[in-house]
Amino acid sequence: MKKLNWGILGTAAIAKNQIIPAILKSKYCNLTAIASRNINDAKKLSTKFGVPKYYGSYEELLADKEINAVYIPLPNHLHVTYAIKSLEYGKNVLVEKPIALNFKEVKLLIKKARKFPDLKIMEAFMYRFHPQWIKTKKIIQKGEIGKLKLIQSSFSFFDDNENSIVNKKEYGGGSLMDIGCYSVSLSNYIFENLPKSIFATNEIHPKFNVDISTTCILEYKNGISTFFSSIQLNENQNVKIFGTKGIIEFELPFNPNNDKVSNIWLTKNNIKEKIEFDICDQYKIQIDQFSEAVLKNKILPITLEDSLNNMIVIDKIIESAKSGKRILL
Repeated sequence: MKKLNWGILGTAAIAKNQIIPAILKSKYCNLTAIASRNINDAKKLSTKFGVPKYYGSYEELLADKEINAVYIPLPNHLHVTYAIKSLEYGKNVLVEKPIALNFKEVKLLIKKARKFPDLKIMEAFMYRFHPQWIKTKKIIQKGEIGKLKLIQSSFSFFDDNENSIVNKKEYGGGSLMDIGCYSVSLSNYIFENLPKSIFATNEIHPKFNVDISTTCILEYKNGISTFFSSIQLNENQNVKIFGTKGIIEFELPFNPNNDKVSNIWLTKNNIKEKIEFDICDQYKIQIDQFSEAVLKNKILPITLEDSLNNMIVIDKIIESAKSGKRILL
């Protein structure tokens, strides 16, 4: 194959605003079809982006033999179900974060994926592909901030709409699953390990029964990561990484603008230096690298083992918050 022929399962906002434009810009991709349970939604989106095919069911798209990769932006509780179906139909799979509802679902997905060794499947943690995070990892590995000791992060926005997916318990809603998962992911990514203990608290909405906020301490072998997530606070995202000799701070750690330069600040020897990154689209970089891994049979940048480790931590955060106790891993 010279290019991947992509299909989109669903018409979620992230598909419309980020992934479809990224696929259309990628030299490795063709956008072949869009599916929705409401065929009019699929038709409208396909017309907008000039996509040749549209379907009124996800299964119809999966049965299309011209398509060899699918993107799954469906609600969280459908991720594993349709990831497995996609593999069974012979499709490579990029599935939105969080990849599953719990550890057991990821284990099942891994078991099923082993039956299809020629297909690729990856969780779409797009922030990992931005040059600011690649640079940050190199700064830490080179010892420029000394020994890594502490990460502080947060992510929040306000949404009290009862019809919103993030407020639907049965869909895998709540702040931890929607945005707290970024802090879990970056903590494992930067510390390159699983935490040895976890302590968490949360606030549960009395009607929606989802966590509207979660606060957590992850204790690693060589340091600590603390974070909070909330879906009922003012919009905010923040990451600071502390070492014995320096600090790294982010302007927009998770979804920087793709039409403006991005910045991080490195402080060492009491001097604060701004590091500027050229305009780029982290979603396009993600699509490019996933597609290249498929076309050239390369190892994926984010593996299912990475996803499993993230979900282990998320499960334990939920357990700690329910019990009010520190959980050992």
